[in-house]
Amino acid sequence: MIIRDGASRAHGQTVGRLLVSAALLPLAIASAAQAQDVPPPQEDETTTVDEVVVTGIRAAIQSSIERKRDETVVADVLSAEDIGDLPALSIGEAIETITGASTHREKGGASEIAIRGLGPFLGAATFNGREATNGSGDRSVNFNQFPSELINTVAIYKTQRADFVEGGVAGIVNMETIQPLDFGRRRFQIEGRALYAGYDDRLNDNAGVGWRGTASYIDQFEIEGLGELGVSLGVQSLEGTNPEELFTSSSTWVACNGTQVVAVTSNCTTVTPAQVAAGTPYYLTAGSRTYRQFVENDQRDAIFAALQWRPNDQLEIGFDYQNSQRTYTEERNDLNFSEAFRGVGNRVVTGDGVLLAYTGNSTIESTPTYRIRDEQYEGGGLRLTWMPTDRLTLETDISYSSTFRSEMDRQVRLRSNATDINGVVVPGVINGQRVAYSFDVQGRDIPGIVVSPVYDLTDHDNFSAAARLRRDESVRDNEISAARFDGTYELADFGLTRVKAGLRFSELTYRDNDDRVEINVTTAATIRNANLACRTEFPQSDFLNNANGNTISRWATFDALCLFQSFTGTDDTGPNADRRAIGDRDVTEETQAAYVLGEFDSELFGLPVTGNVGLRYVRTEVTSIGLRSGLNVINNPDGTIRLVSTGQFESQTINGSSEAWLPSVNANFALKDDLQLRVGLFRAMSRPDPSALGAGRTFNLESGNAFTSVDDAIASITANGNPRTEPLLSWNGDLSLEWYPNEDSIFSAAVYIKQFNGGFIPALLNETYQIGGQTVTIPVVQDVTTDDDSILTGFELTAAHRFSNLPAPFDGIGFKVSYNYADSDYETQDLRLGDQINPATGVVTPGIVEPAGIFGLSEHVFSGSLYWEIGPVELQGIYKYRSDYYQKFVGAPSQNRYIRDTGVFDFRATYRVNSNLSFSFEGSNLNDEPRIHDMPILGSIREYNTYGPRYYLGARYRF
Repeated sequence: MIIRDGASRAHGQTVGRLLVSAALLPLAIASAAQAQDVPPPQEDETTTVDEVVVTGIRAAIQSSIERKRDETVVADVLSAEDIGDLPALSIGEAIETITGASTHREKGGASEIAIRGLGPFLGAATFNGREATNGSGDRSVNFNQFPSELINTVAIYKTQRADFVEGGVAGIVNMETIQPLDFGRRRFQIEGRALYAGYDDRLNDNAGVGWRGTASYIDQFEIEGLGELGVSLGVQSLEGTNPEELFTSSSTWVACNGTQVVAVTSNCTTVTPAQVAAGTPYYLTAGSRTYRQFVENDQRDAIFAALQWRPNDQLEIGFDYQNSQRTYTEERNDLNFSEAFRGVGNRVVTGDGVLLAYTGNSTIESTPTYRIRDEQYEGGGLRLTWMPTDRLTLETDISYSSTFRSEMDRQVRLRSNATDINGVVVPGVINGQRVAYSFDVQGRDIPGIVVSPVYDLTDHDNFSAAARLRRDESVRDNEISAARFDGTYELADFGLTRVKAGLRFSELTYRDNDDRVEINVTTAATIRNANLACRTEFPQSDFLNNANGNTISRWATFDALCLFQSFTGTDDTGPNADRRAIGDRDVTEETQAAYVLGEFDSELFGLPVTGNVGLRYVRTEVTSIGLRSGLNVINNPDGTIRLVSTGQFESQTINGSSEAWLPSVNANFALKDDLQLRVGLFRAMSRPDPSALGAGRTFNLESGNAFTSVDDAIASITANGNPRTEPLLSWNGDLSLEWYPNEDSIFSAAVYIKQFNGGFIPALLNETYQIGGQTVTIPVVQDVTTDDDSILTGFELTAAHRFSNLPAPFDGIGFKVSYNYADSDYETQDLRLGDQINPATGVVTPGIVEPAGIFGLSEHVFSGSLYWEIGPVELQGIYKYRSDYYQKFVGAPSQNRYIRDTGVFDFRATYRVNSNLSFSFEGSNLNDEPRIHDMPILGSIREYNTYGPRYYLGARYRF
């Protein structure tokens, strides 16, 4: 594991200008060279027409248009003829430029993919046509694990075909690597990029420039007597930083009584749905508010390899392997207002319960955290294709995919107190440990929190109480083993051109475990010694200075590992001797599928028509093992409680199963040589995430210091999954009109409709637990499947064109734009404040807040790219926008979270010295777009996250 040290804004702007200048310098040189070196044409010379070799952005667009035109389903493709030519910094950012696709941005990069406004749960992602694992507990792919330089095609299939892997209501994202024999030529390529994070200049101890290096080799060999052998090998290594700045809130929100005058020593009183229905006003508030300064140091090493052997015209054997190891460390410094329910007065509240301003008092905590995550992806497969006759093709594919993620936090909390570490009374502290503050988000990007003017947040002495150490470790292990068998038979004079049938078997396993070691320290002398030994200067300048309205720019910070050492005598206490917990998941999902598909090439309504019709049958069986145990109540020294297992566990196995028949038909009508009409009708399914099939339980404890009983302290018990959850099924229709005027141009419009059969709603199930020697019956919140139907409708537009008819140099200008609109009546109820159903009676209790829509649904998604090729120089600007959307937390049921509108601008410049050597400059998020979360309704701010622009300066050599 490599740990790198993670300094002013003016310096960063200077660096940015230098990088841009360096990137644009070749343009000026090239233009001058063209003006001087190109001789005038000679009237009497014989004209020789040379072959035009198209490269770069134009080549990628041409290839993508060609692939889309040739597809047998409604699809959009980003393709490059040569390895490493995808016009994007990452696979996620490449997908963002495809029509109808958008991403959720994490740590400054594109992560989860939404297709046509539908989140990753309703889509599927495959790698070389196979399911791929990840370490998050969902079915999306961690695109950061796959180097974009080693991927050549990303396709989104928006209608289904019977021989596709099932799982794509929204569509299927498939990434492909090069097949070396099909590539057809030798290629050795090395590429290096310097990476610079714009916010790195704010850090007092900046990490400087990172790097990313890639090398690839492709070759083909004729082996006497053994046919042809193709070899492909690619490796990449990366080191960089991802500094971020954050204001956030807890993920637990309540509705408080708006008529209550809350005492400064009390929490607000929550309201019931019945009270709200009767007219009781309410306001929405989070349990805590946090400022976070942190920097991530990232290292990734990847290797991709492939062999393609063709001993004769009848037999082909292919093998591919991928391995990606990613390690990152994160150093956090949190300033936490831990009691946001307490003493809430002077409230300004909107009609729908959004709390815009108030006063309160809270304990204040300085909490440093050191996090380290290791994640390894390993996958590959063996494919055998045999043609025993000219008409019959048999194919077998055996594959394996595995992701293992281990993450460990070492966190120490130091709290405000009536006296400092020297026993001196601290001005501004009330009620023992608390400090008065005001909160105001009116007319601001970010809430302004102002503490009592006599309390100094930057004074280390003031954090002198209730030291709490936590060692949290989570392990996620996801594996998929699969095999498929396909046979294709070519027909003649039967109306069908070929028939295809096949079987697929897969076994997915998902296991996770969370382990917590907690140590509380109250001895004043011990806290004083650790406080003095482990102080740090606030690590950066200009904290959240981009956020309009921010009021806190620094606070007293400490070194987390130093505090651990001071309190325990070691950097790492190690895990609990018994790591078992009632929240553990152990899920096995077995899938058997069979299909038959016919392809046709005929005439209908006087028009040539090609396409396919098929039927797929899928059976899924789930076995989920959970643990149950009694719980002991532990009273913390600060007056709160925690629950610890008694160590006596019982295993509980829950089984679930489902069947689905998935018919599909795709037809492509050739209206003209350059005009196509595609029709797609199909039924599709999306399975629940593996983590949503768990059989474990999670306890949520209310904030506060005094409870009259254990069940008062327990807000709720949440099931971390439901093994009996059935897949979401939908009937789908697509209509796409596509015009291909030339190889550089496409204009297409598509409309689509989806009818979902089923949905999810929180259900309350009473369960009995032994807690602290008492028998307690508590309602458990669990998502259950409903029989409700809902509709999604939408349309999408795509246009790409190169203005080749303009005079030089403007003939090198081109563009590609895409827009998607989607709307749905699908509802996702808030876990705590939304509608809830009694599964025994079927009675639905109306909720307090409005439901969200479908996970990932943005009503508007747009991407636009403008490029200009001037001789050896290519310039490209890319803008990506998506409107607000509901973003589900992955890993456990939670309340509704929304992401506001985001628009991001990227830029690329490339100078090709010759066919072998090129230089590039790239910048992402150049407009420094923040990401803003609301919860549990839009307008109620939960989080403001900003990570700044990133710059890349690279060189590539190929021969």
